[in-house]
Amino acid sequence: MARIASSLLGLLACLIATPVAAQSLSLVAMPVVFVSKPVVQQTHQARLVISAGQDLERKSDLAAVRPQTFNPGTLPVWKPRTFIDRRPRDYNRGLAQYGPFLVLDARTVALVDETDIATPAAFRAMMRDFPGLRQIDMVECPGTRDDLANMRVGRMIRDAGMVTRVPAIGSVRSGAVELFLAGVERDIADGAEFAVHSWMDEYGREAADFAPDAPENRQYVDYYREMGMSESQARAFYDFTNSVPHARALWLEARDMRRWARPVAPNRPVRQSIREVPEPAMKL
Repeated sequence: MARIASSLLGLLACLIATPVAAQSLSLVAMPVVFVSKPVVQQTHQARLVISAGQDLERKSDLAAVRPQTFNPGTLPVWKPRTFIDRRPRDYNRGLAQYGPFLVLDARTVALVDETDIATPAAFRAMMRDFPGLRQIDMVECPGTRDDLANMRVGRMIRDAGMVTRVPAIGSVRSGAVELFLAGVERDIADGAEFAVHSWMDEYGREAADFAPDAPENRQYVDYYREMGMSESQARAFYDFTNSVPHARALWLEARDMRRWARPVAPNRPVRQSIREVPEPAMKL
């Protein structure tokens, strides 16, 4: 009994010593800010986000959350260089499931849940068993419970040369946006939705509680750089995602997110992550 108690105390000490950063919108019954229209009926999964006519934010509030340092409208118009399969699919069935990934066929896999610390291992096992996978359909993507593991999965997606696609019924929220940006090509169907907000660690601290170039913030900017953004674009996008606190969400339509997505050379080498905060890190 004493040994068990000692082990539990040791585990508790480790959890207290290491801040855990997380961002997930698996529960979306929260106030929201809209970037395109003042009223949204429901999310694709039939969870009520805001009632019609409910006025949570004013236009002056919306102006405050728009990016100021970089105009996404200046990004070049682009056409995919890689084949993208846009056929309608049944996302309730698959050949096999690996964590949040549901393999649909030899080429396509769907992301249908949030990622966590075990997801990198699940992704490796999936690619071992289905090495021909080339496209990820992002269907129901609440975010992640482990930021560092989530970014590792993003780098693995990039290393595999995979396309990320959000179908018309797709919902990509919080940390899942990082995985969408990992695609060597990014495809967004009309009707798809996105949501961003600040991350928060286990002590309740958010991005704004740290200096802009602190390791806790810089790791995200570095990740966006790896995914093909310039320094100014990466910084602007990161500022944009943190323009609302963790307890709220900034919702984007397909056309809004397309402004931030741009082509990335398929053979672009992936840099090793730098300035990562100590593990584990999770999004709550």
